[in-house]
Amino acid sequence: MADSEIRIGGKIRKLRREAGLSQAALAEQLDVSASYLNLIEHNKRRLTAAVLLRLADVFEIEAAHLAEDGEGRLLADVMDVLGDDLFEDMDIATSDARALIEASPNAARAMLHLHGAYRKAQSDIRTMAVRSASAANGENGPYLSRVAPAEAISDFIQDKQNYFEDLEVEAERLGREIADTDHRTRETLTDFLRRAHGVETVVVRPDQDAPFQRRYDPERKTLFLSERLSQRSRRFQTAYQIGLLAARPVIEMLLTEGRVRDGDTRALGRSALANYFAAALLMPYDRFLESAEEARYDIDLLRHRFGAGFEQVCHRLTSLNRPGRSGVPLHMLRVDMAGNISKRFSLSGLPIPRHGEACARWNVYASFLRPGDIQAQLSELPDGARYFCIARTVRKAGGGFGRGEHTLAIGLGCEEKYASRIVYADATVLGAAAKPAPIGVNCRICDRLDCAQRAQPPVHLRTPLDENIKGLSPFTFADQKAAPRMLPTR
Repeated sequence: MADSEIRIGGKIRKLRREAGLSQAALAEQLDVSASYLNLIEHNKRRLTAAVLLRLADVFEIEAAHLAEDGEGRLLADVMDVLGDDLFEDMDIATSDARALIEASPNAARAMLHLHGAYRKAQSDIRTMAVRSASAANGENGPYLSRVAPAEAISDFIQDKQNYFEDLEVEAERLGREIADTDHRTRETLTDFLRRAHGVETVVVRPDQDAPFQRRYDPERKTLFLSERLSQRSRRFQTAYQIGLLAARPVIEMLLTEGRVRDGDTRALGRSALANYFAAALLMPYDRFLESAEEARYDIDLLRHRFGAGFEQVCHRLTSLNRPGRSGVPLHMLRVDMAGNISKRFSLSGLPIPRHGEACARWNVYASFLRPGDIQAQLSELPDGARYFCIARTVRKAGGGFGRGEHTLAIGLGCEEKYASRIVYADATVLGAAAKPAPIGVNCRICDRLDCAQRAQPPVHLRTPLDENIKGLSPFTFADQKAAPRMLPTR
């Protein structure tokens, strides 16, 4: 990592304060002056690699985790929010957002929280209108939810770097209790449910009017699994139920520590952590990491070795973040054909939009054109950051023919510097000779003015439109020299 790339003053200041150290005390341990450390903490001096390594030793964390560009992700989130039509008439430049984050990252996060509350209030108003109309017609309308659970849990997982040591330990402990074998079958899992919790597992035909994959009846102590699920999916859903029952105290503790309090959000949090537990139980950390590195992240090979699905393996790969023993830092997202992002996590540093769809040039969208095929892409953001990504569609089982079954796309990727460790990059030209695909995050915060797929103007630039000029879109011009100049707001 080049010295000039490291600007993490706010993170160092936070770690120092949490450790109860003064600037002078920490500076002495780092063998630098207190004034130099003060400049580093305020991002007025670049952090050298040597000091970075000493910081990692002092705080007993991985240098890679310390150097992650958290401020970069925060900037992307802030710019994503500023892309809202609410701010359309305001002259807000990227430099303004960066200045806010450098001065007070907590204030920037407060703005994100406030904007999330605003969006939720708007949604609630629309829902209330539907309820009022339904009530007027004598119908039962939907109830308002108090929070935005999916977004809150996504942020909770991102804050924890998608790694929960307590669940890993609990999965290892229960794994030894369930069966002294590396290959836990569904039969050994259902036997454990019966022995330890008195729960019977039954495979049934789902109700056509209420399709389901898994349904647990706590009164009858019966776990119902849809016969439409594959054997590997039934195995995973059984492991999930073990997580909800056997690892419940650990899950509740983690949610409490994460300040996840609201009923709906906490319920979704239990589901997310039970899924994490199931993956840790079926794909034990050490054995899975060793296998992933040996197989060079060949997802199909890992699927066969661990009897898991494509999405399950991808998700597990993003959780290999144990300090001192981690895998490739990955990002993952899941989208539908309309562009909606239903799952997002980024350890690679790729900014994934919080609201709305991502850049149409991302290969995760192109994967819908070739269902089932793994597609690789080397891409480059306007700031020069490069990422190697793969994408493939997956089918979700429904309750019956033509009912509920749908196709989603999974995107998985890393920074270009890690691509050589991944088998799918073998046919991709990397480095100086590469010709990466030019991408953005989404249209509202992208500087690429010549993009044929631009759907909206950038929020941080003014667009003087001219009805006498026809471009590839109203906001795109094939000939930039002839195009109206996009004027910066500052």
